[in-house]
Amino acid sequence: MSDPRLRRVRRAIAAGAEDLFRRQRDDGAFGDDPPASILGTAGAITALRAADPSGSAELVAAGAAWLRGVQHDDGGWGGVVGAGSEAVATCVAAAALHIVAPDTSAAAVEAGQAALAALGGVGAVTDPAVAHLCGQFQVLAGFAPAGSLRRLPLELVLADPVRRRRISFRTAPFVGLALMQAAVDPPGPVRRLTNRAAVPAALRLLAAVHDHEHRSGAFSADPWPAALVCLGLAHAGLAPDIVAAIAGFLRRSVRADGSWDAVANLDLTRSAFASTGLIAAGYGADPRLARTRELFHRTRQRDAFTVLDCPAGGWSFSDAHGWPVTLESAEILTALAGLPGRDEDAVLRDGLAWLAGRQDTRGSWSLWVRDTRLANDGPCPAITAQGVVALLESGRPAGDPAVRAAVDWLESRQASDGTFENLWYRDHTSGTAMVLGALAAAGRGDGPVALAAAGWLLSSQCADGSWGAGDGAAGTVEETAWALPALLAAGVDPGSDPIRRGTDWLLDAQRPDGGWPASRVCAYIRHHMYYPNGAITRGLALRALAAVAGGPGGPAGPWGPA
Repeated sequence: MSDPRLRRVRRAIAAGAEDLFRRQRDDGAFGDDPPASILGTAGAITALRAADPSGSAELVAAGAAWLRGVQHDDGGWGGVVGAGSEAVATCVAAAALHIVAPDTSAAAVEAGQAALAALGGVGAVTDPAVAHLCGQFQVLAGFAPAGSLRRLPLELVLADPVRRRRISFRTAPFVGLALMQAAVDPPGPVRRLTNRAAVPAALRLLAAVHDHEHRSGAFSADPWPAALVCLGLAHAGLAPDIVAAIAGFLRRSVRADGSWDAVANLDLTRSAFASTGLIAAGYGADPRLARTRELFHRTRQRDAFTVLDCPAGGWSFSDAHGWPVTLESAEILTALAGLPGRDEDAVLRDGLAWLAGRQDTRGSWSLWVRDTRLANDGPCPAITAQGVVALLESGRPAGDPAVRAAVDWLESRQASDGTFENLWYRDHTSGTAMVLGALAAAGRGDGPVALAAAGWLLSSQCADGSWGAGDGAAGTVEETAWALPALLAAGVDPGSDPIRRGTDWLLDAQRPDGGWPASRVCAYIRHHMYYPNGAITRGLALRALAAVAGGPGGPAGPWGPA
């Protein structure tokens, strides 16, 4: 790298690091400014009206006014503020407005239903479970007859292994929707008979989630699934204590403008990616990251999450009482492995054992449940790549059985064009780059699978030097920052034209405050709703620039003002 470009990279890293540290709280967590969620808001006001219509009247009215205010000119809504109109958000928002404020929302509802039809209606929703959910809201609003929906098989809760594989992390909202369906459209005699056993079992599952979360009512710290549970219980007249707790959570998590977030607490997600970015950029020994290390230590799960058959020992995306997930756990372990004192870190050691224990029998990792069959849970090539990197960064050799099994599985999952999927971020640049980086770290960066992945990344670079999704979409900071270090790890010349152009684009994209603009690449509902996460954006950008300059500090020593 030429000296002028290296100096520019050093300045960019120093400014980017300080921008991240300005967003760090005293407790070590990193914050961000997430956009408000149309789904979260629509769900929250519908649930509050069902749970406590008089006590929540002002919140419901404010949320409805907010929804009307962010409706697009075409009558539709996106999943979050800034997103274009799409079927799921439009369906739910229009229905919610008709349910909670029909008199003041008539024009907005009419325009929303027309926009939904133009978008292809509920039939345009490719995920069957989400399509059913949309249909349920249309029924609640009176836009469709109660008997028009397929009956949800609540009896699945009677067989835990089957429920976990087929429903996985959707267990709580599935129960809520099934109970609501039974209340709105009472089942026939056979279903009533099976429900005599299924309803108590379903309530025990919800109680187990509620207890794991210390009875906060948060239900994965997410207003949308929490609202679905609240709606189902309120319509069915069941578990008033859980209904009241969820209503309390929704009241606590409302934003000042009357809206709600997609997820109310992503402290550990943001802190994990911020930390790995800062560590890659040479800030591992910075005393400010010691606070984040303490955060990771105290938020490790102390209790098993029985609903998903998950032992204690991992991390959630929110706090010490959230739902343990592989994605954040792997990223946190990678961060702990890069911080001082890793050889004496019992939390790191035990967390790695937990991660290895969550590996699927096929060698992959899923997000929530081992060996699940649910398409949105796993197995996921990108999460599997994260697991490989976490184990390798912590000192396990490439020949370790867990690493070898994961890499073998990854090499079997490549598409014919060289790409890999990512279930929780936008396809296909993110998944392909993450897998390529893991293959290179495991010593397989020169094999045919890695070469095909690198070839696809090189061929999909945008004309301006950035990377997007690989389908002609405009480039983003996140996808450019995923691609650059992966290609470098696979042996692409740092002075080559693709690396230089990608680096220059990433440098030009940096804002005067040191940060980078975040794009909607994080999946909330795959193929239907994506949202930005600025901490991920900044962490990835730092990681990429550090790789471009040769690793932490590069050839010129630790980063700092040039």
